[in-house]
Amino acid sequence: MDALVTTDELATQLGSPGLHLLDATWFGTLGAEGRDAAAEFAAGHIPGAAFLDLGHLSQAAAEGATAGVARLLGALGIDDGATIVLYDDSPYHSAARAWWLLKRYGVAASLLDGGIQKWRAEGRPLQTGHGAAHTVTRHLHFDPSRMRTKADVRANLDSGAEQLLDARSAARFTGAELDPRGLPTGHIPGSFNLPYGKLFAPDGTWKRGEALRAAFEDSGVDLNRPIVTTCGSGVTAAVLAFGLHLLGRDAALYDGSWTDWASDPTTPKATVTL
Repeated sequence: MDALVTTDELATQLGSPGLHLLDATWFGTLGAEGRDAAAEFAAGHIPGAAFLDLGHLSQAAAEGATAGVARLLGALGIDDGATIVLYDDSPYHSAARAWWLLKRYGVAASLLDGGIQKWRAEGRPLQTGHGAAHTVTRHLHFDPSRMRTKADVRANLDSGAEQLLDARSAARFTGAELDPRGLPTGHIPGSFNLPYGKLFAPDGTWKRGEALRAAFEDSGVDLNRPIVTTCGSGVTAAVLAFGLHLLGRDAALYDGSWTDWASDPTTPKATVTL
């Protein structure tokens, strides 16, 4: 299955053996308070989908062991031969974060282009409640090669081997806007800025081809050189990583991102005046 699945394609495949739809909606603690992803899933989701708790997945993945992630996927009935399609209803496009986390464990997944917003806008059917899954055994292999730590990023300040691309808004990147977590403002020195929303068309679908390529090139990065994506806490950095994946580029991701970097008083911070 392609990296992006259209709503038309998904509609024709609903109920197919081995197809698993996962709602990876996540609202976090900033900017979307008052919304409950699990409750919204129960109120209406794409038929046959299961709710993937992104917080639980992130916690299991953060432990760096395959057992927790394997148990989570196994409890959702997702065996080794499953075809996975992820979607969300989040302003952060959190399905991309789920895609990146699963990829680290050797689990391939596709994203529904336009998410459930497009599905709803087209008047397609919804299902309520929470379904029950048959628990299966899942085998995983952890690959840390595309994850970067603060130590890696600090070393890269000297080597310049990898380009850093920040998914946050221009105001947060430059330091013109206060950090919502109360951390120092600005960005990692030498970073480029590409606000993640620039990767989407007005209808919420992903830009493709030259339009997508132009979004990255306009940020100043060289697509022929290694790229590490970053953001506030590692969520929207995955949006940039998925966009690069659509262009055939395999980016790394600084999982701790600005929260990890800015909270350390010894790390250098840069600001830019607009």
